[in-house]
Order: sequence, then C-alpha cells, then structure tokens
Amino acid sequence: MIDAETRVKELLAKAGIKIDGSGPADITIHDKRFYNKAIRYRELGLGESYMDGWWDAKHVDKFIEKILLFDIRSNVKISPAFLLVAAPAIFNTQSIKKAKKNAEHHYNIGNDLYTRMLDQRMIYSCAYWKDAEDLDQAQTNKLDLICKKLELKKGMKLLDIGCGWGGFAKFAAMNYGVEVTGITPASEQVKIARAATKGLSVTILQKDYREITGKFDRITSIGMLEHVGPKNYKNFFSICNKLLKDDGMMLHHTIADNIAGKYPDPWIGKYIFPGGVLPTLTQISKLVEGNLIIEDVQNIGPDYDKTLMAWHKNFTSNYHEIKDNYDERFYRMWTYYLLICAGGFRARHLQLWQIVMRKRLPAKTYIAAR
Repeated sequence: MIDAETRVKELLAKAGIKIDGSGPADITIHDKRFYNKAIRYRELGLGESYMDGWWDAKHVDKFIEKILLFDIRSNVKISPAFLLVAAPAIFNTQSIKKAKKNAEHHYNIGNDLYTRMLDQRMIYSCAYWKDAEDLDQAQTNKLDLICKKLELKKGMKLLDIGCGWGGFAKFAAMNYGVEVTGITPASEQVKIARAATKGLSVTILQKDYREITGKFDRITSIGMLEHVGPKNYKNFFSICNKLLKDDGMMLHHTIADNIAGKYPDPWIGKYIFPGGVLPTLTQISKLVEGNLIIEDVQNIGPDYDKTLMAWHKNFTSNYHEIKDNYDERFYRMWTYYLLICAGGFRARHLQLWQIVMRKRLPAKTYIAAR
C-alpha cells in the first residue's frame, strides 16, 4: 500500500503542483503529519492542517484552483473518518433554532472584522464589477442592478430576507423610495442595520423567514439560500410565494454548486458556515415548477473571485488594527476561507446566480437589466 506522503505527492504532481517549488501554486510542508491528515480527512484535513501551520502556499487561491481543475478529490477515496465529519450534512441543520445559532456563529464574530474587510456599505455578497474600478463601486453596481431587475417603484413594500448589516435596505429606500422590511437572525447585524437605516422607511427585525407574515410587492434574498438547506427549500419558496403579492416579483442571489447531492465542504461547515449547503440551479427550478415563473437567470460567478480577493486584501491590510482581538490560528483560518473560495469561483467550481421570479399570472415580457 502506498503511504500517505507518496500518494499526496503523486496527486499534487499530476495537478502541476510542486512541494518546495517556485511556482505560484506550489506549497511548502512544515509538518509531515499533513500528508496523513490530508488523505484521511480530505477538505477538512487540508484546512485544519493549514490553520495549524503545517503547510503554506505562495498563493493559496491558485493552489486550490489547480486542485479543483484537476479534481484531486475524486482521486481520494472517502474514508469512514471523512464520512463521520460530513454526515451531519444529511440532517436538517437549518431549523429555526439552529439557523439562528448558525448565523450568529459567523455573523457575530465581530463587527470590527467586517467593517475592515467589506466595502463602505458592508455588503457581504458578490459584487458586480462591470464598469467598476474598486469594491465600493462594484457593490453599488450590484445593489442598483438588483433594484432595476425588480423594477422597483416608489411606495412599494420590499422584504429583504437575510438583510445583513442593512446595506441593500438602505440603498433601496434612499434611491428607489421603497418601504423595506429587513430580517436577519444575527443580533450583531441587527444593531448596525438599525443604526444605518435610522430615519428611513426601513424596519429591521431579528427574525427567521418562517416567522414573517404580510404581503410584499417585492422580495429579495441576497446570499441567503446558502443557509436554507435542501430539506427546507420547498418550504422556503412556498413561504416566499405566500408573502408575495399576485403581481409581485422576487430575486434570489445565491452561491450555487454544479452538482446536487454532494457533501458540503466539511471544513467550511465546521469553521465558517455551519449548516450551509449550496443549492444548484436545477434544484431551484424544480422547486418552483407550477407556482412561479423564472423570468431571468444571470451567472456572475467570476465576479465573486474578484470580490473575494478584494476582501482578502482589505482584511490582510487592516488586520493589524484588530489583531489583539483574534489569534494567529483565526487569521490563518480567515485568510484560508477567503482564498479557497476565490479559487473555487476561478475554477468555475462554484457559481453565483441571480434569479428573478414572479407568480404564474399574465404579465408583459420581462426585459432584465444588465
């Protein structure tokens, strides 16, 4: 039987990655325990050993891009140890109670971190880089694109599911004159969102989407479907359908996988987004069949690579201001998270869909903004 070190070296060589090489995707091994952990625990082992300082790469994003393009994972058998850490993904980890706990695990880490990493509006989702030269403009572009796709008009009532720190709610209220209800289960987001939207026609609620009643002209979920979970997709879209007025429209902006039914990345699930599962475009379209019409679909996945690299630059450049609040292992965890996600989008392993829907009723031809 081939030992773990030999096996890892063979796989990396096939992907064009050298150990102690000079290429941008090459890696350096500091602790030989890395080899066994990477084989035994795959994505989880790779991530945890990086957090522990067992290996480094000149550019982690480029290393991950090569791994994904070669599809190294399909060459590593799933071990019982891996199944043990990935098994929770088959259960419903997005109940109302668990969803709140999951959200607070990530979004309550510290506003000091997010204010230094994100743009001036604190938008924590893929930006739209068309005609943009910096992150602030790219995020403004994205917010305006969503508003135009929804054909917002003054006086409309808009529900923003997963409103984050209130950036979109504030933008829509100020620039389009709509009345916004924003919801998030994360208490730290609620504090900033309420302060940011004070004096506007915006109500920020610390609630789950399953706790909302009423009728809305428009509904958005921007970076929210990733937290819903496959066992709740049907109920999520059913609730959106009930909340939407007959002549209403909604837009869902979500990271998506290419293949349904895969195990979620256990490292991401353990350290970054507990309970997170990525939908696929096929799953979404099947779930809304018969009730909703899909009017427009746009994939801006490559823009997320650029967004994540901008966040990484902001985070690393400003980390010295908050380093006393976090330890070295957290720093390595957070940089690894941003960079592996960038590599995933660059390899087209991940997508970012904006999907516009409305009820199945007579309506004029929809012309999507771009």
